[in-house]
Amino acid sequence: MNRVKITVLKTTLDKELAAEYGADGLTACPMLREGQTFYADYAKPEGLCDEAWKAIYQYVFALAHGAGEGLFYYGDWIKQPGVAICSCNDGLRPVIFKLEATGEPSEIDYTPIR
Repeated sequence: MNRVKITVLKTTLDKELAAEYGADGLTACPMLREGQTFYADYAKPEGLCDEAWKAIYQYVFALAHGAGEGLFYYGDWIKQPGVAICSCNDGLRPVIFKLEATGEPSEIDYTPIR
């Protein structure tokens, strides 16, 4: 298993939907910032939003296990091998992530309990 680089590409706010449904003063995601990076493989990196992790972990897992050697799906989504562009599930202020296979082996940083 290899590590996957997670980069925050963009934090967004759908102003139209936020005006209709959002709480007063709603802004783009306050937890993450553009350009922020994380590395992951089997577990959520420290500091990454739990909800964002739930939305992207399956792509991280696939890239960590070699799915990045080719194009995702049928080559009709992302043109770069080893890359996925995903977002969190917040419909009013989604955060857009770039996931990249690194080829760097992951290391277990805990002792498994048996």
